[in-house]
Amino acid sequence: MAVFGALFYAYHGRLRATKKMQDTMSLSQAQKKAFRSIGHHLNPVVTVSENGISEGVLAELERALSDHELIKVKLAVPERDDRAAILDELVATSRAELVQKIGKMALLYRRNPKANPKLSNVQRFEGHHGRH
Repeated sequence: MAVFGALFYAYHGRLRATKKMQDTMSLSQAQKKAFRSIGHHLNPVVTVSENGISEGVLAELERALSDHELIKVKLAVPERDDRAAILDELVATSRAELVQKIGKMALLYRRNPKANPKLSNVQRFEGHHGRH
């Protein structure tokens, strides 16, 4: 790994997932299909660059998942293995579920029972399922 590798491993020690964080939800295939349909129309709200995972990225990821539940993340990292490592770390740290990953884009979901219906992509597009 290039310079990015050193940054990733420097953060890795602080970002290790606890037992509580490892308890993830499991989405059915039907739920994933509905979320992919909603996610298709979303723009990325979090971008991770070659600088890797920072406190700012984690704070924005936490805010976005709390507000929107379903978000698109852009991984602006050229190496496929580095992108996979970053994505694994983001999913573990945020306690989110990976819905889909295509190239440099990933779709993440974390349920928020107190989500604002005006901000939640899941509640706003409920019943959308790809139809306009």
